[in-house]
Amino acid sequence: MELKYETLSDELSRQLEKDFASHSLTDGAVKDDDIIRRNAYAKDKASIWRPPFVHDIDKIMHCPYYNRYADKTQVYSLIKNDDITRRSLHVQLVSRIARNIGRALNLNLDLIEAISLGHDMGHTPFGHTGETFLDELYNKYAGRHFYHNIQSVRVLDNIFPYNVSLQTLDGIACHNGEIELEEYHPVPLTSFEEFDAMIERCYTDVPFAKKVLPSTLEGCVVRISDIIAYLGKDRQDAARMNLLKEEEFNNEGIGSINAEIINNLVVNIIENSYGKPYIKMDSEHFNALRSSKRDNYEMIYGRDTSRVKLAHSVRPMMEQIYGQLLDDLKAGNKNSPVFTHHIDYINQVHYTRTVPYENTEPNQIVVDYIASMTDDYFIDLYHYLYPESDLTVEYLGYFEPLNLLVK
Repeated sequence: MELKYETLSDELSRQLEKDFASHSLTDGAVKDDDIIRRNAYAKDKASIWRPPFVHDIDKIMHCPYYNRYADKTQVYSLIKNDDITRRSLHVQLVSRIARNIGRALNLNLDLIEAISLGHDMGHTPFGHTGETFLDELYNKYAGRHFYHNIQSVRVLDNIFPYNVSLQTLDGIACHNGEIELEEYHPVPLTSFEEFDAMIERCYTDVPFAKKVLPSTLEGCVVRISDIIAYLGKDRQDAARMNLLKEEEFNNEGIGSINAEIINNLVVNIIENSYGKPYIKMDSEHFNALRSSKRDNYEMIYGRDTSRVKLAHSVRPMMEQIYGQLLDDLKAGNKNSPVFTHHIDYINQVHYTRTVPYENTEPNQIVVDYIASMTDDYFIDLYHYLYPESDLTVEYLGYFEPLNLLVK
């Protein structure tokens, strides 16, 4: 199979070389001095060696929930295989791709890294399937909806009130990698009041929640990089499990394997976005991206029978856990894991809080707890609460036939 790797046009390459040498790159970046925080804490003051958005990166990486990326499903659940992507790797790939684009466009790389590393902090166990189950329960009990991107903001702004910047939180909230656009135009956002109103509306207005857009070019870059990061990597994971080969996918003009897809989309974005106040692909590459996503849904996600298994096992397990934890909260059962392993755990972390976390609405606390869990944590909690239950989850081991995953 002949691989195709596109390169920047000679004209843009010369222009970038000239602009880099003369330090006259087109500048649409968020300036460090423009950072907006809720509180002017002295500890968050920037220094020569630790710029303001680096503070955000450090807050995110030292958040207790950052550790939990390591055992959260990206695509394939119920598989014991360390070669398969988990969210910990995905956020790093998003960061790397977005910074490559951001460097060429002279954007704020620290802001890009902060948004990238924090964008999936609120993801549930068992990936988007688990997110669907939790959304169903939250809506049933509280009339509100669950979105992992909005929960990611909640983790870094409410559960752990780290005083993360408006620009970082906005990029995280608006990263929705399920909806692609040919052009990404930043939507101005000037205050936390406006941001808080947007976040609150997302809990009840489903069409609105799916259309929120970043306020910065950096946020726009992360949003498209999220798609680029999983598009080819999901194919690579499927190939590594011998479920199919990357070459089986249509080329679509951007390549069929991960390396081609990343290179060709990044090159096209730089080519079409440099010097512009928006992020853009040309129509050919955008249509190819959309076609490639459809191929992934047909050949990977649509054939993954683990989703059916999750519906038969994890959905009723999650419903039982949700109801039990909610009852324990309302009854004030301090021996319940929702107190001993969630509320007490959160209260151990160093931050400034004006209202005790345990005063949060009970459904929200339960949602916070379930969303924070890794796949294994969820299963262990279920069997701790219901040791006699017949419900269980069966993992495929390293040496079991993986064709059991596909239909």
